[in-house]
Amino acid sequence: MKNIAILGSTGSIGTQTLEVIEAHPDLFTAEVLTANNNVALLAEQALKFKPNAVVIGNEEKYPELKEALKNEDIKVFAGKEALAQVVTFGTVDVVVTATVGYSGLLPTVNAIRAGKVIALANKETLVVAGELINELVAKHKTAILPVDSEHSAIFQCLAGEVGNPVEKIILTASGGPFRGKSYDELKQVTPQQALRHPNWNMGVKVTIDSASMMNKGFEMIEAKWLFGVRPDQIQPIVHPQSIVHSMVQFADGSIKAQLGVPDMRLPIQYALTYPDRVQSAFDRVDFTQYPSLTFEEPDRRTFRNLELAYESMLRGGNRSCVLNAANEIAVDAFLKEQISFTGMSDLIEKTMEQVDFIAHPSLDDYVETDRESRCVAREWMMKLRN
Repeated sequence: MKNIAILGSTGSIGTQTLEVIEAHPDLFTAEVLTANNNVALLAEQALKFKPNAVVIGNEEKYPELKEALKNEDIKVFAGKEALAQVVTFGTVDVVVTATVGYSGLLPTVNAIRAGKVIALANKETLVVAGELINELVAKHKTAILPVDSEHSAIFQCLAGEVGNPVEKIILTASGGPFRGKSYDELKQVTPQQALRHPNWNMGVKVTIDSASMMNKGFEMIEAKWLFGVRPDQIQPIVHPQSIVHSMVQFADGSIKAQLGVPDMRLPIQYALTYPDRVQSAFDRVDFTQYPSLTFEEPDRRTFRNLELAYESMLRGGNRSCVLNAANEIAVDAFLKEQISFTGMSDLIEKTMEQVDFIAHPSLDDYVETDRESRCVAREWMMKLRN
């Protein structure tokens, strides 16, 4: 029996993780559940799954959560410090980092220091501080198991290949809702249009990142740190059907691919059961429904975020931390219709040009870089609006 802590249990990945736990009560228990603001759903989940503890990030909502669970033997905490501490509980075996953005970094660092296995869905943790995270994982002799469908696919393709040289990793991308559109067309798209992903059911932030291709940029950086490959060994490729989740090409020219329906519960379950595979009720691929699986080069000139991410990966240091912070501000501004879809890339590029470079950042440097980058990005947002 594995005791699971879920950081962000009310979000898309969090709720699907609870579906996996519910389907396998003989294998998993929900030990800790956390949310930032959604106190109603968190309380509902706590009443159903009876965790040892729950945490609401927004301290103003603590009284509401405490009242909802007053008759339950469940510990109730609030605040960012509590979010970072509950993952260190001795009863926790696996921490699923399902929060969105930079907020997942410090709890993940604490969980690693406590020797917990990390089921990583929060790609921004490795985007922001991949070098530091890898050092901590090695120091504390624990493991990161990827939950992202693409990185789970690569992880599965590498099984049994210890010592066999990898020539390149091929990261597949759906292309999002704006595949094939021109740069001029993208200037006019709305948040509502950007949120209509053709294949995947995801949270708001990651859906916008998918539409702008920043999600694929983040995944390139994540792949570098997870699998120890060089930037020139990572090839993003558009695969509109989202059946091939990624591929690995080896030194002899052979390619292994992992296929499946576009359902995040599959990689979530694999991360929780690894190294075992257990029965699931998920849909299966019916190849008669997919007579053609197609692949094409991404349009890097139109979707500039791919190049911005690649540049930050090449430079290293705190560049990807700047990239992530600026992107979070840009996505929020786009959703509020304060800047255009293409304006997001402009804002990110300007921020990356202005924030100072640090070659070998410490954790404190990452925290300060994130703070400074957000300030700079907000200043540029105001300029781009005018």
